[in-house]
Amino acid sequence: MPAKNLATVGGVPLVVRAVRALVAAERVDEVVVSTDSDDIAAVAAAAGARVVRRPAAISGDTASSESAVLHALDQYPVDPETVLLVQCTSPFIAPGTVDEVVAEVRDGGHDAAFTAVRVHEFLWRVTGDGTADGVNHDPAHRPRRQDREPEFRESGAVYAMAVPGFRAAGHRFFGRVGLVEVPQSDAIEIDTPDDLALARRLADGRAPAAAIDVDALVTDFDGVHTDDRAIVLQDGTEAVVVSRSDGAGVAALRAAGVPVMILSVELNPVVAARAAKLGVEVAHGVSDKAARLLAWLAERGLDPARVAYVGNDLRDIPCLELVGWPVAVADARPEVRAVARVVLTNAGGAGAVREVADLILAAR
Repeated sequence: MPAKNLATVGGVPLVVRAVRALVAAERVDEVVVSTDSDDIAAVAAAAGARVVRRPAAISGDTASSESAVLHALDQYPVDPETVLLVQCTSPFIAPGTVDEVVAEVRDGGHDAAFTAVRVHEFLWRVTGDGTADGVNHDPAHRPRRQDREPEFRESGAVYAMAVPGFRAAGHRFFGRVGLVEVPQSDAIEIDTPDDLALARRLADGRAPAAAIDVDALVTDFDGVHTDDRAIVLQDGTEAVVVSRSDGAGVAALRAAGVPVMILSVELNPVVAARAAKLGVEVAHGVSDKAARLLAWLAERGLDPARVAYVGNDLRDIPCLELVGWPVAVADARPEVRAVARVVLTNAGGAGAVREVADLILAAR
């Protein structure tokens, strides 16, 4: 997967998710990101990590992770006692788990430790003659899973090593090795687009609603104020169904002094009619929504970083990428959800605008 470490889960790049987990851990003194990518370096530094530029000789698909850790250690005048190898392709690293892995080495009498998940699978391999052979079990004696000794698979997330032993061994497993068990729900590792899609769905389900601290709200119309459907009447005109709850949310924002604008490519006069009913600004029939958004922000002297934009479809992505709070309705396109900082629990036309209004008001 190209640029995998910059792929977003829950609206946050993978490398940033890893940096944030490490910064939040109590037993981590400094976070270092080793990379040969300018883009990753910039994102990691902004998240609070120190960046070590990885030379070409230890970059690429054939280079080992250990070589990157050893190179990073060489940038320090004095070795730390313990070093962590954390792979940001594991998007659900808990700070407490990081501390547990460190404790296995610092307090638990182990030379190295890693995160692992309990497994119960019966594994097989295909032999040279094309037949299947049991790997971790005797096919002639198949005990119940609950009767088998537990086995563990590396989750690929966190590894801790005592530095002197790591330098001597040159690899991450040496001496006495301990493990920290993590739940299956935290053990996903992203190697393929399918893994990424699954991680995003999991993130959507576990993300708590956060207050949205902004100075203005901009929304698309179709698919946000509506369910993206239209009723065609006999005379050819179109009608849409909107939510009274959404209207109440907009009214509450206006009462709190929060500017609201509807920005739409749709020419249908129903857009302007709904905006007039809500008492908010509107720009519809707009071919370049991002340019119009920037112009509106400039007219009002608004900082894009303190603006929320709510969208649902691909043509919303340029606007979502301009603001500090990109928001997707629950039934938005996957590509839109991927760039969103917040994914709402309500769908377009079914309370999404009220939900985002409540989140904005919660921060005031």
